[in-house]
Amino acid sequence: MIDFFQNLGMNYEWAWFIATIVGILLIALPLMLAVAMIIYVDRKVWAAINLRRGPNVVGPFGLLQSFADGLKVFLQETIIPSAANKGIFILAPIVTFTVALMAWAVIPFDAGVVLADINVGLLYVLAISSLGVYGVVMSGWASNSKYPFFSAMRAAAQMISYEVSIGFILVCVVLFAGTFNLSGIVAAQQEFGLGIINAYVVHPLIFPIWVVFFISSLAETQRVPFDLTEAESELVAGYQTEYSSDEPSRCSGWASTPTSC
Repeated sequence: MIDFFQNLGMNYEWAWFIATIVGILLIALPLMLAVAMIIYVDRKVWAAINLRRGPNVVGPFGLLQSFADGLKVFLQETIIPSAANKGIFILAPIVTFTVALMAWAVIPFDAGVVLADINVGLLYVLAISSLGVYGVVMSGWASNSKYPFFSAMRAAAQMISYEVSIGFILVCVVLFAGTFNLSGIVAAQQEFGLGIINAYVVHPLIFPIWVVFFISSLAETQRVPFDLTEAESELVAGYQTEYSSDEPSRCSGWASTPTSC
């Protein structure tokens, strides 16, 4: 891509800068769209479990509900608690969002199609994912409220604990692949195949480890049944309770209307 912009008459520095910005947008924009659709599917699944309809009003089949919610978050009034540490309170969601996107810089989408093809890509992902703990702790502590603080401590303990198991599991993958480069790890899995699936997961020695990795991933991302950091019974919405964009009861089991989740 740098060569393309250089052919347009740009010097190397400007070509590198523009190519990097374009590469970031090509990753971030589809990623945001995928997140919106995943949220829609998640809400539909939980609505079905709770015998509700889920999103079904905004757009065909409710497909635009996530975009409507995102627009509402940006347009509604931002309320900062008077007792909160305002600087850290505002910085916490920025840190969480930025760190989540930064990890995708080394994820290969095809052979040679990666924003930063570094030799320590796996270590980079581990380091960046560990930084997500800071956003959680900052949001809970800056709120100056005991329940978000309790939840932040519980979330931080859970995330750090399961990062240990994930780290040990990824070391096993590195030993099999012989590299920390994510493109190299993907290429090394081509010799392990089961039909259309080429992955270490089909290896008899790796599959049990993959089960542990899957469970640890659920805990790391705070998904059910490891979602105690947002337990509505005692923590309302966890470490994000004091943030004005939060609606803790919207997707709860006792939502008042069929279309509320």
